[in-house]
Amino acid sequence: CIAFMFSQQDGNGKVSRVIRIGTRKSQLACIQTDSVAEKLKGLYPDVHIEIGDNLFTALERNEVDLVVHSLKDLPTALPPGFTIGAVLKRENPHDAVVLHPKNTGKSLDTLPDKSVIGTSSLRRAAQLKKRFPHLEFKDIRGNLNTRLKKLDEKDDFSAIILAAAGLRRMGWESRVSQILGPEDCMYAVGQGAIAIEVRAKDKDILEMVSVLHDPNTVLRCIAERAFLRRLEGGCSVPVAVHTEVKASQLYLTGAVYSLDGSDSLKETMQTSIASDNKVEERVDEWVQRVGVTANNMPGPAQDASEKLGLDLANLLLSKGAKEILTVARELNDAQ
Repeated sequence: CIAFMFSQQDGNGKVSRVIRIGTRKSQLACIQTDSVAEKLKGLYPDVHIEIGDNLFTALERNEVDLVVHSLKDLPTALPPGFTIGAVLKRENPHDAVVLHPKNTGKSLDTLPDKSVIGTSSLRRAAQLKKRFPHLEFKDIRGNLNTRLKKLDEKDDFSAIILAAAGLRRMGWESRVSQILGPEDCMYAVGQGAIAIEVRAKDKDILEMVSVLHDPNTVLRCIAERAFLRRLEGGCSVPVAVHTEVKASQLYLTGAVYSLDGSDSLKETMQTSIASDNKVEERVDEWVQRVGVTANNMPGPAQDASEKLGLDLANLLLSKGAKEILTVARELNDAQ
C-alpha cells in the first residue's frame, strides 16, 4: 500500500497536512495506487511519497484519506459518508483471452471441442457459452498472478478470460491472444476505470482529487452504474454493458443473461451530453450520482447520463429482465 504526504505551508512555513492513500495488497492494486500517487505528485509538486501499510478498510477508521479501487469492484450504492471523488481515464474495458502456452496461435473459435476455459465471472461465462457452444467453462479464482500460474503450470485450462486493463497495467500485454469485442462479450459496469474513494465530508480532499476526473469516463460510468443499480444487479447475476461517446451523444448498450446464456435481453439507447462546459452546480451542493461526486463537471450532462442508465434498465425490466435475473440469482445461490 502507498501513503503520500501533501505539504501545505501556512504563513510561517509549517507543514499543515499529510494525505494518506490506502489500497488492497495485490500487485495490481499497488500498481494502480502508484499511478494515482504519481499523477497527484505531478499536479501538486510538494507531494512526498512513502511506502506505508495502510489497510483497505482504513478509510472508515480515518486512518487514510483516500482509497484507490478498480471501479468495477465498487457497489453502485456506497455506505453513507463515502463517495467516489475521481474516476480516471478508462483503459481498454474489454475482456481478453489468455491461452495456455500449448495453444499459442489459436483463438476461442479454433480451440478444439470441449476445451476448458477458466473465468470467475458469470457475465463472461453466460455470453461466451452462447457465442462459443463448443467450449466448456469452469470457475477459476485468485488474483491475476494466481490465475496465470494456474493456467501455465497445469493442464486444467486451455485458456482463461481476464480484463484487458489489468493485464496492461501489469505489463503483460504479450500474453493477450485475443481481445473480445462487444459482439462476443460485453464488459462489466465500470471495467477498466480506476476510482478514488474518499469521505464525503472531506471537501478539501474531494477538491484535490477531482482534477483527476476524466469527463467521458465519468459520464459513461454514471450511465453504466445507474443501469446496474436500477436492475438491482451485482456480481451474482450476469449483467453486461457497452458505452461509447460520439459527437456529443452517449450510447449505452445493456444486457442481462441467464446463467447459460440461452435467455437474454439486450437493448441500446442514447442521449445528448452536449453542454457549454459551464459548471452550473454550486460547489457547496456536492451532488452524488450513483456514488460519484463530480462537481467540476456540468450537472446536466451527468443527469442525462444517469437518466440514460435508468431508462435503459426500465426498458429491459418491461421486457422481462427481472425474471431472467431472479432465476439466475437463485441458480447461482444454489450452486
